[in-house]
Amino acid sequence: MNPDVMSTTDTTTPGIERVERLRESLRERELDAVLVNDLTNVRYLTGFSGSNALVLIGAGESASGERPDRFFTDFRYATQSSEQVPDAFAHEIAPNLLDAAARSLADGGGRLGFDDAALTVADHTRLREKLPAAWELVACAGAVRALRAIKDEGEIAHIRAAAELADEALQAMLEAGLAGRTEREVAIALEVRMRALGAEAASFPPIVAAGAHAALPHAEPRAETIARDLLVTIDWGARINGYCSDCTRTYATGEGVSAQAREVYELVRSAQEEGVRQARPGPTGVELDRHVRALIERAGHGEHYGHGLGHGVGMDIHEGPRLSQSGSREPLRAGNVVTIEPGVYVPDVVGVRIEDLVVLTGDGCDVLTKLPKELTVVC
Repeated sequence: MNPDVMSTTDTTTPGIERVERLRESLRERELDAVLVNDLTNVRYLTGFSGSNALVLIGAGESASGERPDRFFTDFRYATQSSEQVPDAFAHEIAPNLLDAAARSLADGGGRLGFDDAALTVADHTRLREKLPAAWELVACAGAVRALRAIKDEGEIAHIRAAAELADEALQAMLEAGLAGRTEREVAIALEVRMRALGAEAASFPPIVAAGAHAALPHAEPRAETIARDLLVTIDWGARINGYCSDCTRTYATGEGVSAQAREVYELVRSAQEEGVRQARPGPTGVELDRHVRALIERAGHGEHYGHGLGHGVGMDIHEGPRLSQSGSREPLRAGNVVTIEPGVYVPDVVGVRIEDLVVLTGDGCDVLTKLPKELTVVC
């Protein structure tokens, strides 16, 4: 791995184009400004990775000719924010960020957007009390998340690096085998290996589930020894520079895996590979899910496939667009980074999931997770 890419300290800052794209969205929504308090969205716009911050973005220029883009944090992050947040933002250190944001709007008025999925009722009440009456609060959840669904080249590079690291970590962990170890032991070893290779964290707690336990899509690793001649599903990912990867593979712990388990495995592999072939700009998340789901339904396992085909991955492990029966009805676009992860879960018998992380390109997709998908025996 490239040690510069592997660094857990991102020395780059988001380009001003992200703020400009948000500004365009504000004008389309007829908003005069937006208050961003979700920390992932704050990091996306500013590069700040601390645990307390607000950002205020204006739709246009202020009366003085300056754009009213302000970054607020507290004393603990004075130095960090000065290093991470671009000078295009006015910086303010304050004990109460909402109060400071309200004070900065004291001389104006208009429509102020807020993320109703991130701002608590208590904070909304406080903000309303502190703001001049000339400001109208307008819910606009998703304004920044919609921008985040289309990744730029730098973001894709971070996600690619995370996927490469995660692949390398699993390959190294599998060298010690699976049978005879507990699910929990394998999960911990995998997470430690990712950290040792340079990940800042796992994208999520790894899933390791053997035999019938894998019939639980989000099974938690147990202190149960993995037996031979079973299928073992492993779902894991790494985080680098704030960006996640996500991948799932299912392995056999011996040649004596049952015929039913092999049949389910090959069905899932076939459906998953068809999903990858069909992943491209144009269809909606609902349409792509429906296409792959039909393959599993025709094989008689429709009732054993209850989750969606996939989801967006980026700074959050689950973000837009969603590929599911109730997912995105907007056409998928180049720059979307999504998972393709069908599964079949037969209660008390067997579970199989195979997942790749792909970035949609002009006419197809680039698969970021590279481990083989043929059924592999790992004793």
